[in-house]
Amino acid sequence: MRIRERTMTGSREKNNRIQRISLLLLLAAVLALVAAACSSNRNASDGGKASGSFGTGENAGVPVTIEFWYGLGGALGEKMESLIEKFNSSQSEVVVKSVVQGSYGETGQKLQAAIAAGNPPAVAILSPPNYDWARKGYFRAMDDFIANDPDFNTDDLINAFRELGQVDGKQYFLPMYGTTQVMYYRKDIFEQHGIEPEDLTTWEKLAEAAAKMAVKENGETVFYGWEPMWGHYNLVDAALSRGAKYLSDDGKTILFDQPEWVETWEMFRKWIHDDKIMRIHYGGQGWEYWYRTIDDVMQGRAAGYTGSSGDQGDLDFSIIGAFEQPGWEEHTPGKPVADAIMAGIPASVSPEEQEAAFKWLKFFTSTEITAEWAMATGYIPVRKSAEQDPAFAAYVEERPHALVPLRQASHAFSPFVDPTGRIHDALAIAADKVEIENIPAAQALKEATEEAQKAWDEYLAKNK
Repeated sequence: MRIRERTMTGSREKNNRIQRISLLLLLAAVLALVAAACSSNRNASDGGKASGSFGTGENAGVPVTIEFWYGLGGALGEKMESLIEKFNSSQSEVVVKSVVQGSYGETGQKLQAAIAAGNPPAVAILSPPNYDWARKGYFRAMDDFIANDPDFNTDDLINAFRELGQVDGKQYFLPMYGTTQVMYYRKDIFEQHGIEPEDLTTWEKLAEAAAKMAVKENGETVFYGWEPMWGHYNLVDAALSRGAKYLSDDGKTILFDQPEWVETWEMFRKWIHDDKIMRIHYGGQGWEYWYRTIDDVMQGRAAGYTGSSGDQGDLDFSIIGAFEQPGWEEHTPGKPVADAIMAGIPASVSPEEQEAAFKWLKFFTSTEITAEWAMATGYIPVRKSAEQDPAFAAYVEERPHALVPLRQASHAFSPFVDPTGRIHDALAIAADKVEIENIPAAQALKEATEEAQKAWDEYLAKNK
């Protein structure tokens, strides 16, 4: 499954934002009541020992059962279920029961409601993690668990991933797996047209190759040279690779209307709508648009697509190859984002459930399991020691495509942390305007800049 997604058109996104605002207003009243209980649980659990026994008192010898929410499907969901079963079979203190959501976004929305109602799961995968809710005390800091567990080895976690889980110096979230968007292509189509993937070091060169491979009949494209993935993240990656920045050097001004952004996004609008050598799939339920994009390449309707490192478990590498995202003529190599999917423990669950949740997270982020997950899915391991894992080392030696995400991550950007939630929303709406509605990038990004600037100004005013 993928790092973040958009499943609505521009107009539906606007409606969704209104619904979220209404929901948050409703939740605010409930959260005021929940906060006291959360604080009580935090004081009891954060200050105590994290290594207490499971099933004490009347429940002695009874395993602690916890709910684990995640939004994965397909081969990724199947692998997650197999690891849950492996964990449950490996010990007798904790039983993890999964609750599968439709997507990362759906998980976050339902978790907000569950926390507000006072019945959250013990642990959930979040993308992105809710830093604001961590500051308000709705997630449990794990520092004491980590400090009291000599086997956890925090220093072995990849620094960039570990730091993404920190809020005000405390570890509220742990990285479950790393991800970055890479390029997947049909080997036979590239060979047929004499195209070598290592030559496609810039988007300009990739567009030339896409035009060469695209097939049109009676003015309609029946075979596409490339398919970017719907949403603003591919467009953001390309803009960052061109030198774009979110903020001015003084940290006060949103820069989405600057040439690096506008020129990049306009090229994608042109390739999709004017040249018709590329296209996107959008809408549908959950990850439907993503799998439709993959199917186009797997089933011979497109030469390649931009997708997650986590797609590798769904791809047939006897016919598919992979290479890193390109840069631009004056900006190489590409510098897309490398992110991590995080997991958090709600503060309002019982201390026993919190400890059980950490035990599950420790298992999943162990060297052996993070390497196993990476081999099965293509996601990036979260521990440095995974590269020395014998099985993983042998795996990547035989499958060079598995190294592409790791190599790209070595020169990638860390994701921009949006403390408002509205800055990414503004970019998502702008991306729909460009990719779906064929609105010029300059207009779409001007509007996005105005909306994002309002949100940023409000945030700065509240955090002077």
